[in-house]
Amino acid sequence: MITGKNLIGYKLSGEGLDTFKSYNPHLEKENPTVFFDASLSEIEEAVLLASKAFQQYQFFTAEQKLKFFQALENEMLEAKKSILTCYQLESGLPLSRSESEFSRTIAQIQQYSKLFDSNQLILPSIDTAIYDTHQPKSDIRKIKVGLGPVVVFGASNFPLAYSTLGGDTVAALAAGCSVIVKSHPMHAGTGELVGNAIIKALKYAEMPEGVFSNLNGFSNNVGACLVNHPMIKAVAFTGSIKGGRALFDLAARRKEPIPVFAEMGSLNPVVIDNLSLLKNMNKWTDDLADSVTNDAGQFCTKPGLIFIKSGQNVDEFVQMLISKVKEKGFKMMVHPRLKGNFENQLDDLSKILNIERHKLHSSSVVMPIAINISGSLFLTHRIFQEEVFGPFCFVIICKDDAELIQCIESLDGQLTASIFVEDEFQNESIVKQWISIFYNKSGRINFNNVPTGVRVCGSMHHGGPYPASSDSRFGAVGVDSIERFLRPLCFQNFPDALLPDLLKDKNPLNVLRRVNGELSFAEIIR
Repeated sequence: MITGKNLIGYKLSGEGLDTFKSYNPHLEKENPTVFFDASLSEIEEAVLLASKAFQQYQFFTAEQKLKFFQALENEMLEAKKSILTCYQLESGLPLSRSESEFSRTIAQIQQYSKLFDSNQLILPSIDTAIYDTHQPKSDIRKIKVGLGPVVVFGASNFPLAYSTLGGDTVAALAAGCSVIVKSHPMHAGTGELVGNAIIKALKYAEMPEGVFSNLNGFSNNVGACLVNHPMIKAVAFTGSIKGGRALFDLAARRKEPIPVFAEMGSLNPVVIDNLSLLKNMNKWTDDLADSVTNDAGQFCTKPGLIFIKSGQNVDEFVQMLISKVKEKGFKMMVHPRLKGNFENQLDDLSKILNIERHKLHSSSVVMPIAINISGSLFLTHRIFQEEVFGPFCFVIICKDDAELIQCIESLDGQLTASIFVEDEFQNESIVKQWISIFYNKSGRINFNNVPTGVRVCGSMHHGGPYPASSDSRFGAVGVDSIERFLRPLCFQNFPDALLPDLLKDKNPLNVLRRVNGELSFAEIIR
């Protein structure tokens, strides 16, 4: 049952005077549940609980966390039907998408469970003392510990994988941090159901109250209060450049600045070699049209810019892609606010371009659009480098290699970049030049693959240079995402009895450690 209240530790609370409802895009009306914005006292209570819980939770063993994470998986599977039903009512996204996102959420939990089970989540480092020199060196040992209470902002376009129990929350909990989720109002009901599953898992695993809370807030006030609270030690966000940058600036102005790990905007450029375009015209236009319009283009990795060089069959390719994008038909966006943003951006572009518009009476439905422009026009107007969130892309036709290079060199940081190249063209210097540029522009480079679809695995990096991410060293997918919520803690010249178990001489937890530069499970003899 969805109550509309805030989950503060193990209790439900609805003290706030401001309320809102989520929206059903299919029925074009609000869902019935009334949600309560968290009040200042509720925010304070959640943060105090999170801070107190962290003092205990940070010392929990891998075995204890494994019990919790296994319970998380079980409780989510138990609640799957009700979660996915609510997901569709609040998002308009199809069952297949909700199933896929649910599976991805479970996969993220399972990956950490495997590492807890093998006790190999964190690699301790030990450099033993050196006495037989004129300058003796102390025994130095290092582990990584959780930063403290973390605020996670749910994403509008991913009610599961980047929200209440998405990659940010799972990584922070794995790091030993307590988490307060600022639930996204567009899918607040889904957030509450997932939050209930988390609370049940915490209770089953006998975790301290306050390890997790879920707060509602339609306006920005709740999020701003959380980021400003002195007990909060980090923030994770997935959304727009404007929203991510606002949080980043807010956190930087605090008396104690804290890190904001924000995944923001990306245009995900694609460069197509003319020979590949000629040989694979049907395949590339099919793949790109699907990637641009899938789920109304509401993906952070949707290809927004497609660069090609003027030449044989280019006009045919462009018209074929534009036609296939249009043939995908009307697409439903998650919420009228997102449709409004989409329409407003098209209005701005219409001041420069002649855009064929389809004004629809539906509050959430939009028409996919692909537009071709010249490389020189692209370089003239900065507006073409602003992400249009929705089923939209530009095809940029460059007059020669030099202009194409100039175009991609002008790009800001991106989550992804893609090149479509025939095998016999791989060693050409121009292709190596494209790759060289994308080395410094993106977090993931795709070869003959569209960028949509982010595999959850250890080798994935879902981040990129600013403004794709606020910190290009970190991503929000895979077990490496835990690094965002950890800090090193060093012990110098400590007696064995006072060291954490991970660093003790006998290695009682039997973990892999780096000892004097070598990986080892062995006991240390002093």
